[in-house]
Amino acid sequence: MTTPLWTGTELLTATGGTFAGLSADAGDIRATGITFDSRQVQPGDIFLALSGIRDGHDFVAQAFAQGAVCAITRKPIEGGPCLMVPDVLKALEKLGAYARDRAPALRGAVTGSVGKTSVTQMVMAALTRAGRAHSAVKSFNNHIGVPLTLARMPADTERAVFEIGMNHADEITPLSELVEPDAVIITTVGAVHTENFPDGEEGVMKAKAEIFDGLKYGGLAILNADNGWFAELKDRAVETGARVQSFGEGEGADARLISHEVVGGKAQVTATLHGKDIAFTLAHTGKHQALNALSVLLMTEALKVDTQTTLAALSDFAALDGRGAEHRIAVEGGHVTLIDESYNANPISMVATLNGLAGRQVPAGGRRIAVMTDMLELGPDEAERHAGLVPAIAAAGIDRVFVAGPLMKALWDVLPEAQRGAYAATATELVEALKSALRPNDIVMIKGSNGSKAGLIAKSFLG
Repeated sequence: MTTPLWTGTELLTATGGTFAGLSADAGDIRATGITFDSRQVQPGDIFLALSGIRDGHDFVAQAFAQGAVCAITRKPIEGGPCLMVPDVLKALEKLGAYARDRAPALRGAVTGSVGKTSVTQMVMAALTRAGRAHSAVKSFNNHIGVPLTLARMPADTERAVFEIGMNHADEITPLSELVEPDAVIITTVGAVHTENFPDGEEGVMKAKAEIFDGLKYGGLAILNADNGWFAELKDRAVETGARVQSFGEGEGADARLISHEVVGGKAQVTATLHGKDIAFTLAHTGKHQALNALSVLLMTEALKVDTQTTLAALSDFAALDGRGAEHRIAVEGGHVTLIDESYNANPISMVATLNGLAGRQVPAGGRRIAVMTDMLELGPDEAERHAGLVPAIAAAGIDRVFVAGPLMKALWDVLPEAQRGAYAATATELVEALKSALRPNDIVMIKGSNGSKAGLIAKSFLG
């Protein structure tokens, strides 16, 4: 018989709740999954009646009809067993803590202004090769996603990695304390979500440093030595009793990038790890992802994964949709290369992606084309931050720039005429102008914030 993720007895012990509508012993409940989205309920799932835009209690009956073995609720609802608790979200947090304590897993946690999901998935790729591993199915990094990921962790998990995000101060501390990681990564710190921080980027740094609050004493803090906040973050980590290791391009980094070259659509990376030479290939061609990979090597080492296992995982790791995935797209007379970076954007990641485009060898007759939509949540100087991309565009040797959105108008207004492709008020309106301008051998990078719909432009090519 398959080992259940949760039994009814464990649910009672973890939450302190009481069952209603239970026709047999609690131990007879054997759940294989847990979700809060009634549309995703599978037979054997636990359904969490969380309150959001809609009250989850309105969907309990639907969850039972789809095969849920029980629901966690504030009140009894007909259709199946309900584990009643005063607060469903608090119950989820208790489930997460219980699942954390029952598993022998070594745990890592990842935060940062950019790159969290890619780094987390790179780590997971290595952990999976090393044994029974666990992580979120996607970017579940908030006050619901982190405890849910913990609650989904099987009891025999050997290693796990968690992504932790934030929009405001005091969000990361409780999540880090819930995970209790053995090692943490801060990918970088920059001007992201600054509209929520009166002290700007310094406030973002302090918020990211909250990840040390849950780090086990003597655990490993992995920091970006090239970031301007490295010294401050290192001091804060040491104050909590952490060990510190670094990654970057400068001398003294524990994992140091030596060279990065794009050959045949892949990145060839050479580096040193604790002074020893290493080399590996990445499907993601951006230099920033090579640096991210160095942080992964340090974390997986802390989680007792052999370095060669991690290098093999990195070489096989495919770029994620919206985070650097490449596609060959047919156009009249040939093909273009589409680099889909449309998942999200801020000034740091935008410059990094432009730099990655600069490193690409363009086939004869082709051009480097940047397609950008608004970067959101940047605070009162948002227009200036968009216009401020001009030097990075020039340095990257971008031939044509296509932009959409009211904030990108500030960039459009200061772009040299020779680089102007087209401007549109919305992402949807930009598609036709972009497609009509493409020619064979162009390399096209699409990037922007989720809210400004860069993904719609990418999807218009991908179907």
